[in-house]
Amino acid sequence: QVQLVESGGGLVQAGDSLRLSCVVSGRTFSSYALGWFRQAPGKEREAVASISVGGNNIYYADSVKGRFTISRSSAKNTVTLQMNSLKPEDAAVYYCAAGDTSMDVYFNTKIHYWGQGTQVTVSS
Repeated sequence: QVQLVESGGGLVQAGDSLRLSCVVSGRTFSSYALGWFRQAPGKEREAVASISVGGNNIYYADSVKGRFTISRSSAKNTVTLQMNSLKPEDAAVYYCAAGDTSMDVYFNTKIHYWGQGTQVTVSS
């Protein structure tokens, strides 16, 4: 069984930075593409970014391009989302996901595992 555990959420002001991490348990880290989704109250869950097994295929939502960076570390079994220049509209619960390819994850077509989520709140 694969488990994804997110951390790093919190309350920040607009313009601040925050770094989310997701630890993937088990020896299957290198088998999965990984990604981040978010869901704000009353809205559908949306893809934020995804990264392939090798780290060379990356997708970003237009709304976060240039501000957010996704990366992965096989040494730490971790996928990270560095979020800079945060805006109030970035506030949401952020979820980590694991799937077959970065495209599968980003378009939510073959996601096998989800984390429980971490809350990000951005005050204006």
